Amino acid sequence: MSRLLRGAALGAGLIGLAALPVISEVRLRRPRRRLGDAWRRLPIESRGETRLGISFRTPQLEPLGLDAESTLRDLLRHPFARIRLGAYWNRIESAPDRFRFDELDAQIDACERAGKEIILCLGPLKTFGYPEFFVPRHHLPEPLEEGSLVRPQSHSDLLAAATRFLTRVVERYRERPAIIAWQLEHEAVDPLGNEHSWRMATDFVERELRAVRGADPGRPVLMNGFLPTSLPVHLHQWWRTRDQGDSLVAAEGLADIVGIDYYPRHALLDLGPLTLYLDGSRSPWQAWRRRRIQARVEKSGRRLMVSEAQAEPWEAVTTPPSPDGEAMYSCSPESLIDTYNRWMRWSGGRLSAYLFWGAEYWIHRQRAGDGSYLGAFDRVLEES
Repeated sequence: MSRLLRGAALGAGLIGLAALPVISEVRLRRPRRRLGDAWRRLPIESRGETRLGISFRTPQLEPLGLDAESTLRDLLRHPFARIRLGAYWNRIESAPDRFRFDELDAQIDACERAGKEIILCLGPLKTFGYPEFFVPRHHLPEPLEEGSLVRPQSHSDLLAAATRFLTRVVERYRERPAIIAWQLEHEAVDPLGNEHSWRMATDFVERELRAVRGADPGRPVLMNGFLPTSLPVHLHQWWRTRDQGDSLVAAEGLADIVGIDYYPRHALLDLGPLTLYLDGSRSPWQAWRRRRIQARVEKSGRRLMVSEAQAEPWEAVTTPPSPDGEAMYSCSPESLIDTYNRWMRWSGGRLSAYLFWGAEYWIHRQRAGDGSYLGAFDRVLEES
């Protein structure tokens, strides 16, 4: 065989080897399947030292046809320890210097009465829950430039408004003993999904962090990041954040608590009656990065938590579908338990907390006659 042919064959072989992990992570499936009761029989791993909890997404309530007061009341009846709330800037400051905290006040009051520990996500630019970007329009007259880094020098007015908001929120709630940590931004330096390619620069986030710690030096600060579970998503994220690292890198460098957002299975696109999914939850390279993060965080004396653990479907639409008598392939009730079990085995029960993502969806399902997601959650709480 000629040198040219040998080189071509070697190149084709390397491409084939590189493609193997991707192929193993691709699933082409019917998105709906009959709702079963396997979640009732799955074993439950011990939580060890880990505090269990949920996130409460105010923006997700309306798309699901829920109201805040009764939904939160129903969730707080369950015996979890910790809840994450969001201070959504554009819901609090609807006009220049016109602040209304009644919605957030009511949520914090209810959680305190229920005896829950609270992590309050301050934003200000990015807070959990779609669309994740909650800057009031009067503080951002022009959209952020696509592909740009939001830096203190280029967006000094936005930074000044953001730090004023941070300081105001922290000063309002810092005497609340139920609040055990602040969360600064949400996946702070990552692009905002596929909708926007702009990113916050690390030095912008550092200035925000300085404001939070100046207003409350005593409480720890959480920062979180998305841990890709499939190779294509990992490579895409690496390419888009290669100049300063992704949000997990920023969290490891800046925060007291590092939070991992973990979604093992998600849809890419609908293909007629089928849906194309990525599932890299068992891929070796994902496990390698997860172990490295855990080792570094523990060695540094920081705390590690799972800030978002997938417990609702992630399909090719914004609002998770809820078909009668069926579960979506991306996350069934047994998936809720399976993902929890894996993390407890991986961490040896040493995570500081594990927050399930999708609590509003569970209430939506329950009110439609399906209590399986809440039942799976309760099994974890009661048997771990």
